[in-house]
Amino acid sequence: MSQPKSYRILMGTATPNPLNIGLFGGGTVGGGFYEIIEKTNKDFLHGIGSNSVISKICVRDVKKPRDFEIMPHTTLVSDYKDILEDETINCVVELMGGVTDAKDVVFEAIKRKKHVVTANKALLARFLPEIQQLLKENPGVEFGYEAAVCGGIPIINALQNDYFGDNITKICGIMNGTTNFMLSKMESEGAAYEDVLKEAQDLGYAEADPTADVEGHDVQAKIALLTKLAFGATVPVSSVPCQGISKLTSIDFEFAKMMKSTIKLLGTAILSPDKQKLSVFVSPVIVPLSSLIAGTRGASNIILINSKNLDTSSYSGPGAGRFPTANSVVSDVVRLSKGYSTPPFPFDRDWELEKDFTGSFYLRITCRDELGIIKRVGGLAEENGVSIHAIHQNPIEDFENVDFVVTTEECHLSQVDKLCDSISKETWSKNRPLCLSLL
Repeated sequence: MSQPKSYRILMGTATPNPLNIGLFGGGTVGGGFYEIIEKTNKDFLHGIGSNSVISKICVRDVKKPRDFEIMPHTTLVSDYKDILEDETINCVVELMGGVTDAKDVVFEAIKRKKHVVTANKALLARFLPEIQQLLKENPGVEFGYEAAVCGGIPIINALQNDYFGDNITKICGIMNGTTNFMLSKMESEGAAYEDVLKEAQDLGYAEADPTADVEGHDVQAKIALLTKLAFGATVPVSSVPCQGISKLTSIDFEFAKMMKSTIKLLGTAILSPDKQKLSVFVSPVIVPLSSLIAGTRGASNIILINSKNLDTSSYSGPGAGRFPTANSVVSDVVRLSKGYSTPPFPFDRDWELEKDFTGSFYLRITCRDELGIIKRVGGLAEENGVSIHAIHQNPIEDFENVDFVVTTEECHLSQVDKLCDSISKETWSKNRPLCLSLL
């Protein structure tokens, strides 16, 4: 039976499309991609009708030894033009990273009618409107970016193809393996933030400058891309409220344990209860141990999607690494070479972005012990329209530095912010309370 016309328009026709690939980047992921295409899975890929060859690799230093075998038909080059101006190359795979040279490569490749596959979430998040416009001006150019979010998890393809009969109301998850490794260590070992950061750096999970990971900037870019796919909204990365993990301490995990929960850094995009507004943010979140997210440990990633028809769907797996990420790049190349055309951004929709979302919150308050503090916090909560759900406290060991936690009933973020401001002005308060949302 023939496919419905609407399906053919959306998905394209499966006409084989042999690819002559120019690869930019011969590092960790680039090397993994090359090995899969040209060595480990070459016969299998040809057997399923995916005919691709990598004829050129552009690298900074062509004399530098590589950790993968380069086949005789592949030439190493150092000049971008050797690939971009080669009319026999019909597909560019960009795995060099960054948003300067990579932008020039991707934009020029599209203008020259070459298909593009990239793993560059920062480039996509920063220049999404420009990329969309270029693709409109160059019909027939395919654009794949499965590896840009959550490494080896096929979340991009799922959002591009699997929810047209559904209505997504929320997408959230662990999107950074470095911080999940660190938080898992803090939870299981009671380790201090500084110690787990050093271990992550020693193991190669975290960079010498870990800011992009620990302050949530990496997740900012990823949730912006997933928001585009799930809700059609183009959200500038800089407009996504972002809180990292650097202010967390081992005491927060003690309190989380009291609450039968743990703490995870999540990217979240969620519709308001009336489905008229969209909130997008990055924050550490108190997660019940019963949640699938809580059980995702180490450097793994997980995405949960809430939707009308499917309720909750989960996608989990390795969020980074040589072969997990390369596998996603290969998947894009295979789909392209077999002629399966998927719109990179299936739909656009304007939403009113709501930063003052509603939820329940965790406030860790540090104070100097004195009479009447709990009563005063209750009074300040009432003044700011916040209803207290519970109070958690360990036996006091240092009367000059006492930590206790207040959790709230559902309220607006702005109300909790004002409550934190009010508490920070009290003479007994040591600093502004740490505020986290509850899943």
